Amino acid sequence: MINTATPYYSAKMVEADEALARIAQLPRPLVFTNGVFDVLHRGHVTYLEQARQLGAALVVAVNSDASVRRLNKGSDRPLNSLEDRMAVLAALACVDLVVPFDDDTPQTLIVAAMPNVLVKGGDYSAATTAGAAEVMARGGRFVAIPFQFQRSTTALVERIRASAALRDIS
Repeated sequence: MINTATPYYSAKMVEADEALARIAQLPRPLVFTNGVFDVLHRGHVTYLEQARQLGAALVVAVNSDASVRRLNKGSDRPLNSLEDRMAVLAALACVDLVVPFDDDTPQTLIVAAMPNVLVKGGDYSAATTAGAAEVMARGGRFVAIPFQFQRSTTALVERIRASAALRDIS
């Protein structure tokens, strides 16, 4: 028989107004990262596993749907809703807490949470990462994790669109 109880991962999803209280309960050193995570792929999960290895707990902040649209990733993005993106991330063993944010960057959340380690992908630097200066000023560190697998949701969506366009032509 299938268990229809609330999935365990849902306990790792938190609303923005509860985020700081839940983050305060996590063990330190605390690792923090953020992103859209629209279509989770091998690059994402490798990056998140590596990020988690940098501390005792990993918080992932996820752009709200409106925030994603402001990033100009395409008029039909995100493909998956915020709730769905958060659920998939929360189901990963390496993720301890998933938090939404609606601003263009999670800087306010980062400064309030004050993680020990702020992590982004290899295409970022401390100079281009919201909250990095504040984290480092308080003794934390910034880590840019090099890409191990060259994957991109935007590139995947473009490939799907090109394939669909070719089918429409034929």
